[in-house]
Amino acid sequence: MNETQLRASLATLSPALRARLDAAGFDAERLVSLAAPLWSRAHGEGAADRDARNRVQGVVEPPHEGDVRDAPVPGTAEHARLSEVGLRAILRGELAFCVMAGGMATRMGGVVKALVEAFDGHSFLDLRLRENATWSKRAGRPLPLWLMTSEPTEGPTRAALTRSGAPPHVAIFAQDLGLRLTREGALFLGDDGQPSTYAPGHGDLPDALRRSGLLTAFVAGGGKHVWIANLDNLGAAVDAALLGHSIETGADVMVEVAPKVAGDKGGIPVWADAQGDGGQMTRRLQVLEEFRLPRGFDAEAVRVFNTNTFLVRAEAFGTPVRWSWFEVEKKVGERTAVQFERLLQELTSAMPAAYVRVPRDGSGARFLPVKDHEELARRREDIRAVAAARGML
Repeated sequence: MNETQLRASLATLSPALRARLDAAGFDAERLVSLAAPLWSRAHGEGAADRDARNRVQGVVEPPHEGDVRDAPVPGTAEHARLSEVGLRAILRGELAFCVMAGGMATRMGGVVKALVEAFDGHSFLDLRLRENATWSKRAGRPLPLWLMTSEPTEGPTRAALTRSGAPPHVAIFAQDLGLRLTREGALFLGDDGQPSTYAPGHGDLPDALRRSGLLTAFVAGGGKHVWIANLDNLGAAVDAALLGHSIETGADVMVEVAPKVAGDKGGIPVWADAQGDGGQMTRRLQVLEEFRLPRGFDAEAVRVFNTNTFLVRAEAFGTPVRWSWFEVEKKVGERTAVQFERLLQELTSAMPAAYVRVPRDGSGARFLPVKDHEELARRREDIRAVAAARGML
C-alpha cells in the first residue's frame, strides 16, 4: 500500500459515507499524512520507532512547589468566598457544562454507557439531567448542558432525552468520525465489506463544539466558562467554589487532578516544551500521558494525575492547538485495525493552565470513574452519596 493507492480508495467512498464524514469533520489529507508511518514500517520501521515518535523531546520536570493547589475546603472562609464568586458567575449565565457521552461501555457488554444504571434505576444520564435541573433552578435560568456523542451513542442518547422530557438547553453535538486502516496503511473494511468508521477520541471536543454552533451562541449570550467532564464520573459536577477558584487563577484552563493511589496510571502534569502555532517553543506545565514521557522519567514522582475534568475559558477554545495524533491498534471482530486518536488534555500544551488537587473520597469526591460492572459495584454506595450531595436525587 502507498499514498496513491490510499488516495484512490478514498476517492471511491460512497456519497452517503462521504456526507457522514464531511459532516463530522473528517480530513482526508490528514489521514493520508498519518498513514505514512504505516507504509514506512513495511520497509523496516518497527515498534521502537513508533514509541520514539510518541515521546516528547527536551527536558521534562515534575511540577514545582505551589504549581498544584488544593481545592477549597468546605466550611472554611476561603471556600465561602470563592463559592460566592462562582455563584455570581452562574447567576449571570456564564457557565455551561459539557459531558463526553460518546463512549460504548465495551467492558459492560457494549452498551451505551450514558444509559447504564448507576443505582436504584437511575442511569448516568438521568443523574446528569437531575443535577442540571437543580442548578438551573438555583440559578433562575437554564444552565446549558451539552452532550458530545458518537455515531453509536447519538440515537439512543437522543431517544433517552426525548423520553425524559429534557428541556431545550440540553443539547447534543457529534464528535468527529474517522476511518480505520490496516497495519499496512490501506482502508480497513468491516465484515460488511464497507470502510470501518470510529470516533477519534475526546480530543475532538473543541473542534466538534465549535462546529455545532453551541459555543458561538453561548459566548454571544455572555457565556464565559465551559466545564468538561466524563459523563460517568458523577463526582465531577458543578461546584461554585471551584468555579470561583478557576476565575481567580485567570488561567485559560483549570485541570482537576486527583491524588494517586496504588495502581493508578494516567496523564500527569509536568513542565515540558510545547510548540506554539507559530512554531516557537514555550515552556508549559502540561498534562502528558506516561507513554509520552522520556525514558527514565519517574512518573511515580508526580503524586497526582489527570481526572479528565477541565474548566475552560470559553473564548480560549479559539486558541490553535497543534494536536498530536496517536496510533492505536484496535480489535475489530477477530482482526486488528489501526486508528488515530487525540487527547483532550493537549489543551494544556497550547494555553496557560492551572491545576487543582481534588478529593477522591467521601461525599466530596470528584473522581469516581466506572469502567466495568465490578468497579460500578464497588463504587455504588460512594456514587449514591455523591449524587445525594450534588443535587442529583
